[in-house]
Amino acid sequence: MSQITRHDRNHRRSRAVVHGNTLYIGGQIGTDLDGDITTQTRQALEQVDRLLAASGSERKKVLSVTLWLKSMDDFAAMNAVWDAWIDTDEPPARCCGQVEMANPRILFEITAVAAI
Repeated sequence: MSQITRHDRNHRRSRAVVHGNTLYIGGQIGTDLDGDITTQTRQALEQVDRLLAASGSERKKVLSVTLWLKSMDDFAAMNAVWDAWIDTDEPPARCCGQVEMANPRILFEITAVAAI
């Protein structure tokens, strides 16, 4: 059986879980909840970068992402940040939807699965 490693965990969640050669990244949000969609998206992607690096992975190894927006009115602005961040030669499978966030100040959240 492959070892399971949990990163930055508490009684409720782990920020990331490694099983075999796969990294599962839990929901990441921006740190400035007063920031606009551009700021929050950029900050959440920085969190993903840190978790990828800590597990020995990188953007081009991202396999799948789910992007959540509080409002689809922010879709174009979020995509501008996303397009600058993602490895366009090795893009992941992706879906994006609108959801009611746990905190109304959260505008963007991302989950990801990556190879290590």
